[in-house]
Amino acid sequence: MPMTFPASHNYDVVGLGVSTVDILALVEHFPTGDDTQPALAMGVQGGGPVASALAALARLGARTAMLDALGDDWRARQILDEFAALGVETRFIVRRPGQSSGLASILVQAGSGQRAIVYSPKNAGDLLPEELPAALVQGARFLHLNGRHWAACLHAADLARQAGVRVSFDGGAGRYRPDLRQLLPLVDICIVARAFAAEYTACDAIRPAAQALLAEGPSLVVITDGVNGSWVFPKAAGSFHQPAFCMPQVVDTTGCGDAYHGAFLFGLLRGLPLRQTAALASAVAALNSQALGGRAALPSLPQVEAFLRAQVG
Repeated sequence: MPMTFPASHNYDVVGLGVSTVDILALVEHFPTGDDTQPALAMGVQGGGPVASALAALARLGARTAMLDALGDDWRARQILDEFAALGVETRFIVRRPGQSSGLASILVQAGSGQRAIVYSPKNAGDLLPEELPAALVQGARFLHLNGRHWAACLHAADLARQAGVRVSFDGGAGRYRPDLRQLLPLVDICIVARAFAAEYTACDAIRPAAQALLAEGPSLVVITDGVNGSWVFPKAAGSFHQPAFCMPQVVDTTGCGDAYHGAFLFGLLRGLPLRQTAALASAVAALNSQALGGRAALPSLPQVEAFLRAQVG
């Protein structure tokens, strides 16, 4: 049955996606054959695009709640404990007795930041449309999703649109699938990797791809491209390029795109102009590259503001 909650428990952003546990190792080189080497650093953190975007939002001070279906294993406990420490609401996450949650092993090459990922998908299944807490979704300011829990995702987007809740979509590199074309007309804020934009629109050039995505229905399209920065296209007018903040040394780029998404939504929540919002998002992504894992270096709002002041000082 759908869960209910008091009307006073509205959230800034409700996220619907898949949460994982990431086991990370920083290595001199990727293993070949019967290779053995000491890790330069290791860590265990939560992961998942929507989940880490909510972590970034919570770190900045937003009220967030996660929707997902997890098992009842140690991985689920790790995921829930980390969410709790960050301040992300977890009581709407469904638990499946006897099932497992997602796990990923990530090797990060020192210096280059290149990653090799091996993962074990969860078997807890998708969150079902009838398990969605409709009042939670319709009481939020934003619904953030990336197409996981597909039937529930479409239902949640429809619920949000009915209530005037803005829908945010994360299209990651390598995550395009044709059925996502059903979702884009329900999306307001579309932030996608350049590779996703190219696959979706069959166009490699930034501006034509953005225009094609805007024609699908969103009022704002952002195309991200790592160290090349991001391009912001509001439907009205005034598109611009936001350069990336290149740090002197990058430890790990895991989760930087997710951090960008979360920070961009935070800027919109605060009513910042789009140029300030894009700068904030780029700064959070850059700062997040300074430690191993997708969440270890997520900055607080004062830290981001100090970083941005230093860039213009």
